[in-house]
Amino acid sequence: MRARSLSLAASAAALVLLQPGLAAAADDPSTTITYTVTSGALTMSAPVSANLGSGAPGTTISAPIGPVTVTDDRALASASWTVTAAETDFANGPTTIPATDAAYTPGSVTTTGTITATPTAVTLSNSSQVVLTGSAGVGDNTATWNPTVAVSVPAGSVGGNYTGTLTQSVA
Repeated sequence: MRARSLSLAASAAALVLLQPGLAAAADDPSTTITYTVTSGALTMSAPVSANLGSGAPGTTISAPIGPVTVTDDRALASASWTVTAAETDFANGPTTIPATDAAYTPGSVTTTGTITATPTAVTLSNSSQVVLTGSAGVGDNTATWNPTVAVSVPAGSVGGNYTGTLTQSVA
């Protein structure tokens, strides 16, 4: 019986020594592996121009302005960002329609990666206002939306082409 116990113990010891990774000899080389996860920037893209169409005094002229995208390549463990929008008054020569006669509605937001995007519709003004927040982000992420700008044309407006500048920023 004693011979059989020794034989089983020797067989078990031999199996442990033959299993790769279970036992290393003192002279086996080891390699330390390192690498760097690169990070980028927080950026935003938006259309260069948009035409809302036309309408008579006393009506509302509105249209989507085209896709706006926030790209967060900062590779953060806890990412957040805020998008703001400000509008200049709309001018037709010396005639103006105030920015406050316009509204910005982000609509639905499509995301990639891990980020919670929360849109907020606002009445535009010459001052920046929050229109979208990104929170609870992890790693790289994006958010894309196609906002609608609607201008309530005052009843006493003069006919002609009006131009204003919508400035959207991300921080």
